[in-house]
Amino acid sequence: MERLRHDGVVVVGAGLAGLSAALNAAPAQVLVLTDAPLSHGCSSAWAQGGVAAALGADDAPALHAADTVAAGAGLVVADVARLLAEDGPAAVRHLAALGAPFDRTADGGFAQSLEAAHSRARVARVKGDQAGRAIMDAVVVAVLAAQHIEVRTGAHLTGLLQAADGRIRGVVAQIKGRSVEITARSVILATGGIGGLYAVTTTPAELQGEGLGLAAMAGAVIADPEFVQFHPTAIDIGRDPAPLATEALRGEGATLVNGDGERFMAAYHVDAEMAPRDVVARAIHAEREAGRGAFLDARAAVGAHFPDEFPAVFAACLGGGIDPRTQLIPVAPACHYHMGGIATDSDGRTSLPGLYAAGECASTGVHGANRLASNSLLEAAVFGARAGRAAAAEAPVTGATAPVMAADLAPGDLQTLRQAMSRDAGVIRDAAGLQRLLDLIDQLEIAGGRSAPLVAARLVAACALARHESRGGHYRTDFPEHATAERTFVTLDQVTHPNLKFAAE
Repeated sequence: MERLRHDGVVVVGAGLAGLSAALNAAPAQVLVLTDAPLSHGCSSAWAQGGVAAALGADDAPALHAADTVAAGAGLVVADVARLLAEDGPAAVRHLAALGAPFDRTADGGFAQSLEAAHSRARVARVKGDQAGRAIMDAVVVAVLAAQHIEVRTGAHLTGLLQAADGRIRGVVAQIKGRSVEITARSVILATGGIGGLYAVTTTPAELQGEGLGLAAMAGAVIADPEFVQFHPTAIDIGRDPAPLATEALRGEGATLVNGDGERFMAAYHVDAEMAPRDVVARAIHAEREAGRGAFLDARAAVGAHFPDEFPAVFAACLGGGIDPRTQLIPVAPACHYHMGGIATDSDGRTSLPGLYAAGECASTGVHGANRLASNSLLEAAVFGARAGRAAAAEAPVTGATAPVMAADLAPGDLQTLRQAMSRDAGVIRDAAGLQRLLDLIDQLEIAGGRSAPLVAARLVAACALARHESRGGHYRTDFPEHATAERTFVTLDQVTHPNLKFAAE
């Protein structure tokens, strides 16, 4: 195996969290490892709605924090939500200064959209649904110009280097066909979420929980893995991944109707189309299961303005044979975001010295049981930057290491897992389905070894089975009511134990 010593910080992942970490680690040298080319294979570039921040005259960080706490269904860490909201306006202005072309009002301010569970219109956008791509393009230019950053594409994370005392001192990566051990003063995992573990997802299918799984295999504490957010309005045209009909469409007045053309959301929640995402997702799921179907009607709200105001949605619909200016858009819930992840503090520190995490693979507690719309890009920018600064401050260390390696998951087994995850750990869950899923994971591990995706799936399923209540993105038909509001903190050893207990924060 080839060995490489890097004196600075290794960042795994090149979405907004990873690149924000890399930029803010200066003057330390940073090596960014990414499987895909820059701006590809990451959820950040696919984000449509925009960045939530209290930028308007009628808004304030305290209001943004309060909405974040309310959406999180009792599990948001209030201090972390306050930090996110207070840092939000400066983060958006910094992205604009890097060149992100946010939509502007006539007086030069940020044009902002209203999205579900926000009490104010506070989502800064780009051309309606182009925020993620435009922001990533601007950040990539800054990264390529930064002298302290080296980027290696075609690098796939396969292991972590761990010292006898538990400290993480580097990574193992497959780089253009060669296995390479890379030692470093610290490692930041910014590997994204777990959408690729589900049969229907709005995220890049490559995102299969590798960082989460490897961190768990090294002994890191994992927080809230059972909480998965399902976006209610994936465009149901049989594509994998499923294109997304941004929530901003409903903010502009689009409505949800069934196959008979009847609006149905008012029967499920007082806020109708602007109800929290988990409520809307379950309502659409119920309408579809009842055979009535579910459709987004944006004909009156957007109509002829689709090509200019929501070009990504317009193009996706046309690709599926639908003209949203004159036709209803068929929609279905899809795995969209993982609120759980590697447990971190507000500076990205995990329970393992030398290991940091940022973005969707991390869990700071800011999202609780249900992420507030458009807080994800903001979280990536704010906490990615904080992780970069903290990781760069680590002192260099030396000594022996041993690799923590994961097996490969065969493509056929992955497809079997994806179908089972959507069926048994999806929008609606129960004990029988979750136990069936865990039995399948056991079988796949026996046959092919312990892979990072299987570990990530096990964390979701085991903690969903152990949480005997419904809350936020986690809904159990056999436990439909709230119980005690406690976050989950577990290790991989604990989730393989039949008497898993929750650790209150």
